[in-house]
Amino acid sequence: MKPTAGVGGEHYIPYSERTGEKSVVYFTRDLSAEGLKKIYDRVKENMTGKIGIKLHTGEPHGPNIIPRPWVENLIKTELLEASIVETNTYYDGGRYTTAQHLETLKTNGWTFCPVDIMDDGEQTVAFPVKGGKWFTEMYMGKNLENYNSLFVLTHFKGHTMGGFGGSAKNIGIGCADGRIGKAMIHTVEGSAEQWSISKEEFMERMMESAKAVVDHFGKNITFVNVLRNMSVSCDCEGTAAQPVVTPNIGIVASLDILAVDQASVDLVYALKDGDRKALVKRIQSRHGLRQLTYMKELGMGNDRYHLIDIDNEDKEITLQEAVKDVVPFKA
Repeated sequence: MKPTAGVGGEHYIPYSERTGEKSVVYFTRDLSAEGLKKIYDRVKENMTGKIGIKLHTGEPHGPNIIPRPWVENLIKTELLEASIVETNTYYDGGRYTTAQHLETLKTNGWTFCPVDIMDDGEQTVAFPVKGGKWFTEMYMGKNLENYNSLFVLTHFKGHTMGGFGGSAKNIGIGCADGRIGKAMIHTVEGSAEQWSISKEEFMERMMESAKAVVDHFGKNITFVNVLRNMSVSCDCEGTAAQPVVTPNIGIVASLDILAVDQASVDLVYALKDGDRKALVKRIQSRHGLRQLTYMKELGMGNDRYHLIDIDNEDKEITLQEAVKDVVPFKA
């Protein structure tokens, strides 16, 4: 019997209505190479052995991706032996085949360290999905199993299908291989419509895929979300992305995937109405908040957290304090 998707993905649950344990989420307003390095230092303790950096490297000339110099600085100072890891896309674009993908990486300047297209040659590996209702396993790019640790470095933004793209989307879609895994998440089996799964069911499938990655790495996975240039469009839309109207906020980091994505969403919701309107509309219209509630149901983390301001002697702050000095976005 086909599972039934949950509901409520358009409904934001205020912090005061949540229950359960709290995780730690670090926060900095410092959107720079130094800010990224500083916050990574707080969550790097379990990055050991061979490290993969899961990063959305973007379609050709994508305007909103994490600035290359920030990542280059981090790799050259903290992650000398690491590789950026990616998979090919499910849609036909600048990263559909490995050959196209390698060209796009050159175009976008990701040339300062190894980049591993993990499903090169359409090679896959099945990771178990524990406790899922849609899947018992998910197909990933085969080379993912070659890494001991995964650093999930995410440009937090809107998304056409997911409502928003955070750490969970970065690995749930981004580690699934381009032909089998991504099809399992996006397409009803046998359907001619490529994007035939949406809203709550899509969120749940994507989160189950993310869970397979998180479970595989255990404690050797960490998450950093960069809340900058937050278009309602994903970086997969490249130069066609909608103009950014949401203010830049900062960078958050955690060892807890749910906490880091929940805090990112909460920070957007903490903005003034006019500043948050476009991104909130995108999130709610796609029922994207189901990502968060389903991660909680799957036991992937906590939706409550201590927000630690690393700019001010590790003081615990409120969401409102974190965003009180944001300024309107300027391109």
